[in-house]
Amino acid sequence: MIFPCEKAVWYHLPQIRADLAIELVKTGMTQSQAAKKLGVTPAAVSQYIHKKRGLQSPKSRIYRQEIKAAVKKICEEATIEELHVIVCNCCHLLQKEDPDPQPKSKEKKE
Repeated sequence: MIFPCEKAVWYHLPQIRADLAIELVKTGMTQSQAAKKLGVTPAAVSQYIHKKRGLQSPKSRIYRQEIKAAVKKICEEATIEELHVIVCNCCHLLQKEDPDPQPKSKEKKE
């Protein structure tokens, strides 16, 4: 049995981090600055930007708005509690959009 929070850690959080990193860099922040804000390495931010980490699937307008709100709060030095709420909201939105983000295994041809 896989619990919802396990899927969040494996699939949704990397996607949220990727989306946040991309948006932070779009604001003019350097990759190093974005990495520090997100608590990841600059190399991780580079991989998010170049779509080597985080699932890159279409997202709803509501999710994209939540990411932009999170970026605004990050730039305004939001409290960690505020960011936790935003990230949890983003995760819930992703779960609603894609309840099973796990890649499908290929069936064997017989």
